[in-house]
Amino acid sequence: MSKKSMWTLKLSTAAIALIPAAIGINYLGKLFAGLLKLPLWLDSIGTVLSSMLAGPIIGALSGIINNVIYGVTVDPISTVYAVTSGAIGLAVGIMAYKGWLKNLKTVILVGLIVGFVAAIISTPLNIIFWGGQTGNVWGDAFYAFLVAKDFPVWLASFGDSIVVDVPDKVATVIISYFIYKGLPKNLISIFRGQGKIEEL
Repeated sequence: MSKKSMWTLKLSTAAIALIPAAIGINYLGKLFAGLLKLPLWLDSIGTVLSSMLAGPIIGALSGIINNVIYGVTVDPISTVYAVTSGAIGLAVGIMAYKGWLKNLKTVILVGLIVGFVAAIISTPLNIIFWGGQTGNVWGDAFYAFLVAKDFPVWLASFGDSIVVDVPDKVATVIISYFIYKGLPKNLISIFRGQGKIEEL
């Protein structure tokens, strides 16, 4: 894909239809992680998958809209993390279109990069709204450990985010990649606006 097609505003209807589907997948991932009490969020699978399928714009929109809806219906503070979700969608979409998703090794690398991006953006938000914590038991335990060792709050908060976001995003990108690889190629071409589907 060229840069022009990656950032095109002529988004296919199939690509736009991905947004509600991505939001649904995000909800299911979050519910699954919550029920099993996993040390992960798994609430970005839909965002990442839509980025792989339709590029950074659709991916970012999926993430942002997901957080806004979740914020309105469940947790108001979730809305501020729309910035993080948007960045995740952009990052994955760009790397996918640059051909980074070649094999499991590069997929893990993409997950690591996305995890660090999420942690960097979320850390100031965590400090403002949560006193530096993430609300994740594993991450907050690490935060408490670092604070007890007299680390600055911002560094403890970043450590908290890293402990949660990096493994979460690696797992999320791997899961999304395997779903992506399992889809028919003609379906993928439709999502990217190359198929015979009406464009807006």
